[in-house]
Amino acid sequence: MTQLSETVKELIAKARIVSFAEWEQSHPKAAIEIFQAADDAFRYLNDEDLLQIATLSPDNSELIPVAQLLRDRAAEIVDEAREQVLATYPEIIQPGGGLYPPERAQACWRDFWHFLRCITYGIAGGHTQYTNPTGLHYMNLLYQELQVPLDAMVLGLKSIKAASLKRCQSDRQQILAPYFDHLISQLATFQIR
Repeated sequence: MTQLSETVKELIAKARIVSFAEWEQSHPKAAIEIFQAADDAFRYLNDEDLLQIATLSPDNSELIPVAQLLRDRAAEIVDEAREQVLATYPEIIQPGGGLYPPERAQACWRDFWHFLRCITYGIAGGHTQYTNPTGLHYMNLLYQELQVPLDAMVLGLKSIKAASLKRCQSDRQQILAPYFDHLISQLATFQIR
């Protein structure tokens, strides 16, 4: 695998795209700490986390079962998004493509998994505005540095949305769409140098 430059390592450390800073109005500190601990460990909220959040913050717990469902189906949702990207951009994993060599493609699919993880935090917390502008800025710089194919990443996020929503009850889809649209719109503003 190619060695990451010091610049890339620094950008990865700063590219934390979730922020719970605005949640203090709606969630007790203990609930925010559960979200933060999961994000610090780069993991989805587990059943115990979700139960505690629902107990600590019952007004915001309506969508917790959806966060749980998406977490449990994350692998198949990411697989579906990956298939969509590869169907649209088949050359992307060929020599000279934006996701070549295979390590680059693996990093991209891993980002899809993390994007869905971040979206589930927003859903579990009932906050469509769950991103950190500073972290997103560094992620944009990281993607520029690594020359990540942004069109494919945005398509991937849209595919994550489609794959996720079709697994949810139809009456919930309209409520859930903004959680995905928020991150899609953030990523769509990224610039390629």
